[in-house]
Amino acid sequence: MLFRSVVASSVIFFFFLSSDQSITVQLQGTEDSKYLDLLQMFAHGTWSQYNSNASKLPQLMPEQVLKLKQLTMLTLAEANKVLPYDVLMHELDVVNVRELEDFLINECMYVGIVRGKLDQQRRFFEVQFAAGRDLRPGQLGNMIHTLSDWLGTSDGLLITIQEKIKWADSMSELDKKHKKENVEMLEEAKNALSLKADVDFRGHGRFAEPGGIMDFGEDRRSKR
Repeated sequence: MLFRSVVASSVIFFFFLSSDQSITVQLQGTEDSKYLDLLQMFAHGTWSQYNSNASKLPQLMPEQVLKLKQLTMLTLAEANKVLPYDVLMHELDVVNVRELEDFLINECMYVGIVRGKLDQQRRFFEVQFAAGRDLRPGQLGNMIHTLSDWLGTSDGLLITIQEKIKWADSMSELDKKHKKENVEMLEEAKNALSLKADVDFRGHGRFAEPGGIMDFGEDRRSKR
C-alpha cells in the first residue's frame, strides 16, 4: 500500500497533510481511516505517542519504526537545543548510551536531518541544526505572526542602522572640516611668526654692529 511505502521511505520527511485536505476528507470514516491516522502520526507525532495509541493504529515494520524515531528526534530538536541523553533514551525507547549515539550519528547526522555535538562526559546532545516537520494544525497562523513580528523588528533595526550610518558620516565630515580649519590656523600662525621674525631681524640690523655693540659716535659723525 502507498501509505506504508511513504512512511517507510528514507528520503521523505514531509507529508503535506496541511496543504492537501482532500486526502483527509476522502479517508475519514472509511476502513482505511486508520492509515490516515498513521500518516498524521508520521506528519506530527512521536514514537511515544504512537506507542500510546498502538492498539488503534496499524503495526509498524522495522523501517517504519526507524522513520518515526527519526521524526521524533526532529520534534525534540525543535523544542530544545540541548537534549539530555536520559530524555532521548526515554523518548526514542533506547536501552543504552552506545545505541543512542549510534542512532544519532548514523540515522540522524549522517542522513543530514540533524547536526550537533555529542557530549559524552555531560551526557547530552547539543543541536546545531534540525530539519523541519509538517506544520501542525493551527501552527501556520502562529508562524505567520512570528514572521510578521520578526519583519517589523528587522525594519526597525534597519532604520536605526541607517540613522547611525548617517550620523557617522556627518561626524566624519565635521571632523574633516575641523582638521582642515586647524591646519589653516596653524599655517596662518606660522606665516605670522615668520613675518614677525623677519621684521624684527630687519629692524635690529639697522642699528647693530656685527658684534652687537651700538656705535653712537659713528652715528653722530655721519650726521655732520
